[in-house]
Amino acid sequence: MTKKQALQLFEERKVRTVWDDQEEKWYFSIVDVCAVLTDSPNPRNYWKVLKHRLLKEGNQTVTNCNQLKMRAEDGRMRLTDVADTEQLFRIIQSIPSPKAEPFKQWMAQVASQRVDQMQDPELSIDQAIIDYKRLGYSDAWINQRIKSIEVRKELTDEWKRTGVQEGLEYASLTDIITREWSGFSTKQYKQFKGLKKENLRDNMTNLEIALNILAEASATELSKQRDPNGFNAQKKVAKDGGSVAKAARNELESKLGHSIISSAKASDYLLPEEPKDEK
Repeated sequence: MTKKQALQLFEERKVRTVWDDQEEKWYFSIVDVCAVLTDSPNPRNYWKVLKHRLLKEGNQTVTNCNQLKMRAEDGRMRLTDVADTEQLFRIIQSIPSPKAEPFKQWMAQVASQRVDQMQDPELSIDQAIIDYKRLGYSDAWINQRIKSIEVRKELTDEWKRTGVQEGLEYASLTDIITREWSGFSTKQYKQFKGLKKENLRDNMTNLEIALNILAEASATELSKQRDPNGFNAQKKVAKDGGSVAKAARNELESKLGHSIISSAKASDYLLPEEPKDEK
């Protein structure tokens, strides 16, 4: 069973969600929904009281709610009460809020978009472009980033084909590639840029993304040619793929006269917000 976490936005408020590939449904953090609908200063306590009342009433929806690990505000993965779309509709009926109906429509839209994207992956790319534009990334950067997603997917498909296990083995091979061309492990690279929970690739410059694409694409092609078997065999391929990008980096830096590994992060170069008219 594969579960993918995502943050959804309702009226600029964050709602933690998990997509379950096997069940093909979203699970929503109930506490986050309570926060959105009630504006309570303590949504966790609000849900605790509501949950207790619904249980006393014999509400089967609450009884059947699951718990999944979600990332809390402190960055840790903690068990959180979650509900699927149908369960959440029923819970919302017990929350007096003028936002209830707009929130139900939003939930239905979130679910519909995901089903559409499963049928047509191009819609996922379109949505990513919209999201990056909203955050202020330039068109040139977005084009590079979308290409990097495509290249990364091809690489992980190749790893899966050759018996590499998702999780730690994927992370280890990624570290090998990254360290070979950049001189940093993924963790060190993030520290160099002053990042914490942010995505490293979303904070790379155009040149950094270009070299990372070259490294991962090279590793993919070398793997297809050599057909390694398993994680240990793929470590050599990962290093060789990274070395291709390292050679390109060294050549470019010798002509530029400076390193292209930048401490800049997204917040340093995103487009500034439009100034608001003063009233």
